[in-house]
Amino acid sequence: MPPRVRGLAPAELTTEQSALYTAITSGPRSRGPQHFALSAPDGSLRGPFDLMLRSPAVGAAQQELGAAIRYRTALTDRQRELAILLVAARWDSAFERESHEPVALAAGFSDDDLRAIRAQDVSVFGDDEHIVGVTVSALLDGDLSDDEWGAASAALGPEGVYELTALVGYYGTLALQLRVFRVG
Repeated sequence: MPPRVRGLAPAELTTEQSALYTAITSGPRSRGPQHFALSAPDGSLRGPFDLMLRSPAVGAAQQELGAAIRYRTALTDRQRELAILLVAARWDSAFERESHEPVALAAGFSDDDLRAIRAQDVSVFGDDEHIVGVTVSALLDGDLSDDEWGAASAALGPEGVYELTALVGYYGTLALQLRVFRVG
């Protein structure tokens, strides 16, 4: 399916959109190793970042939440990428898979691990990663049982469970937006 909106090139942006564009392209996503392209050859932002420009006030808050989830939580890189990719698998979000599988490989996941995640099979992971996988799966179903809460809070602490619920909600929102706007 073709996208429902085309990417906004930098020359087309309003003052508010331009400020958000700069915040996204000069923030933590643009520093360090680049595992996926943030912008297209014409300078338009890719994936959810272009969509955020459609409503700069909401987009600014959303991109800041995403930056906090990606770069300022206590979750390990592997826990975070496992969770993100499980959300992508559940929502069948091609963009999130394309963007985060290279990040997951850089964090030490194998191709077999990625196949298991795509199948939403967390049985191959041990210890805390298994608990993260089970917790994310339960959150994607809408809640944690008392036993799941107990295991998650013992492994991650209440703060880690909070961060994980925020991650699942954020990436679920992105997956929905990408689907509605037909961003591949």
